[in-house]
Amino acid sequence: MDDAASTPPVLDYWCELQCPDCHRAQRDLSALRERYGDALEIRLRHFPLEKHKHAYAASQAAEEAYAQGGGDAYAAAVLERTAELGKRGERLLLEVAGDLGLDVEEFETALIDGRHLLVVDADQAEGRAIGVTGTPTYVIGGQRLDGGKSQDGLRERIEEIADGLLRGARDGS
Repeated sequence: MDDAASTPPVLDYWCELQCPDCHRAQRDLSALRERYGDALEIRLRHFPLEKHKHAYAASQAAEEAYAQGGGDAYAAAVLERTAELGKRGERLLLEVAGDLGLDVEEFETALIDGRHLLVVDADQAEGRAIGVTGTPTYVIGGQRLDGGKSQDGLRERIEEIADGLLRGARDGS
């Protein structure tokens, strides 16, 4: 089996952790993770929007959570509290890290020293380059699906594309 056949298809989703639409998208992402497991790689990509004051810090905090091995759980926990993030900012980001048993002092240091700025900036630049203007936006199999206005039908479309990619990988095409 060659590497291309053993590499799972990738679903990139551009997300902003203070975005109510991204909060609503978590149900679909959970269902996709449950359905596909390791057969589909789901990657959070950062796209903090200027209209949300704490989104950029939240993206950096999520990267620190990934560095500590708890990125997906951290992103989901912050997205559950988008309204609260708007009010409490970095205090909430640190609280969520503590709730998940992550190293809060390291989070504080990461937010001060900016060690994850390049990752966040690179995601945002790549998103802009492919036409991302809002969140959530999904890319799978070279197709961009915008979910900022409505999530209706998006999961079904993602599943359709993922199933096709997985069939193609099995068939060797």
